[in-house]
Amino acid sequence: MLVEEIMKTEVISLPPTASIAAAQLLLEENKIRHIPIVDDQQAVVGIVSDRDVRDATPSIFQADADRHELENEIQSIMSHPVVTIHPLDFVEDIARIFFDEEFAALPVVQNNKLVGMVTEKDMLYTLIQLTGTHVQSSHIELKVPHRPGILPEVTAIFGKRKTNIVSVLVYPFKDDPSFKILVFRIQTMNPAPVIRDLREAGYELMWPNNVMGSQS
Repeated sequence: MLVEEIMKTEVISLPPTASIAAAQLLLEENKIRHIPIVDDQQAVVGIVSDRDVRDATPSIFQADADRHELENEIQSIMSHPVVTIHPLDFVEDIARIFFDEEFAALPVVQNNKLVGMVTEKDMLYTLIQLTGTHVQSSHIELKVPHRPGILPEVTAIFGKRKTNIVSVLVYPFKDDPSFKILVFRIQTMNPAPVIRDLREAGYELMWPNNVMGSQS
């Protein structure tokens, strides 16, 4: 999946000379948490979060607070330089950036111009789609040998039952490189026949456990 498939293209931005008050108003009115700061050519020169604006806003509990601070230019509090991504980047790759850098939003840039925005909420929703949890389905986990050809062997069992596979995930089994875990979501509310077939084929089920799925 590519970034262009999940990014928001209607992005609210501000020039670096805009006031902090203007950013505060946009954040509140549009219920957003980040505003990219762009120059006259729509190149990203900074980014401002709702937290940046809150930190720059005088406390209402301070009698002598200087409200004129909100008239300062947004470039005085923006973060820069900015890590950006491209519309043709893979979602899996930028997920690593979100995790490693602990970002909450990333501007999407093409030809040095702002074209979109991806937030951590967008990433979470994409994960929900990739794992198939957004549709009604049954969950099956198998521990299998880590060898070529194992995935088509297992999916052939689903095929014999004409069971639709919603999603497949593969991840390591603890610290043992000789095994891996296959996670399936299948579109049936009665997975018992498939589970029985998998057990009869000699596969070890991590979920459901040995009690569940034993009925025909």
